[in-house]
Amino acid sequence: MPAAFKDHFSGHAADYRASRPTYPAALFTWLAANAPATATAVDLGCGNGQASRGLADHFAQVTALDPSAEQIRQAEPHPRIVYRVARAEATELVKSSADLVVAAQAFHWFDHPRFFPELTRILRPGGLFAAITYSTCTITPAIDQVIQVLYHDLLEEFWPPERRHVEDRYRSLPFPLREVAVPAMELVVDWNLVRLRDYLGTWSALKAWQKQHGTDPRQRIDTGLSGAWGDPNQLRTVRWPLAIRAGHAA
Repeated sequence: MPAAFKDHFSGHAADYRASRPTYPAALFTWLAANAPATATAVDLGCGNGQASRGLADHFAQVTALDPSAEQIRQAEPHPRIVYRVARAEATELVKSSADLVVAAQAFHWFDHPRFFPELTRILRPGGLFAAITYSTCTITPAIDQVIQVLYHDLLEEFWPPERRHVEDRYRSLPFPLREVAVPAMELVVDWNLVRLRDYLGTWSALKAWQKQHGTDPRQRIDTGLSGAWGDPNQLRTVRWPLAIRAGHAA
C-alpha cells in the first residue's frame, strides 16, 4: 500500500494561492510549442492550479491533479480545466492520452520509482514531460542577505529533505526521458514589502518552525528586512530563476 503523501501545504492552501508568484507566459508558450499536439495537458501536483491556468491558454483540455483536497478546493475554476484529487503515481488517466505532462514545484515530492511507470503510461508517444521548480528569490544584495538569514540560519533544520532537489535544480533526480534543452526563464513580479513577507510565510520550513516554537521566525528578520527595503510601499522587482528539466517519451 502506498505511503501517505507528505502534505506540507494543505493547512495553508489559501495563503499559498494568494502569496505565491505566477509562472511567466513564455513558459507555457514554450511547452505548447514543444509538445507533439495541444489537445491534452496534465498538471501533476497542481496545488491551486497556478500552472494549470497557464496551460489552459494553450491546450484544449487540462487535467489538474493534486493529492490535497484542500488545495483543489482553493483552485480557480476554468472551463478547460478539470480538477481532481489524485496522486501523480496513480492518476487513473487513460493510457497514452497526454500530449504534455507538467509538474510545477512538485516533482521533488513524487515517489519516483512509482511515478515514472505511470508517466510513461499516460504520455502519448513523443509526449513531453516538464519538471519545473524555483528556489530562493533575488531582489537586491542587501535584501537577499536578510532573506538568506531566514532561509539558512534560522530554518535550515526545518526544511524537508526533498528541498535539496530544488536547490540542485533537479539534477540529481532520475529522468529516464529523451531530454531536451530549455531556454533560461524566470518568474518576475513587482512586490511591496508586505507581499514579500506574505510569500515568505508560505515556506514549508517556516510553517514547521511555527508548529514547533509557536512563534513566527519572520519577526527575527523584520528589522533587517525593513532597513534593507526602505519605504515598505515601494515596489521592488523580485526574481526567481526557473529550473526546468524536460524530455519526450519514446
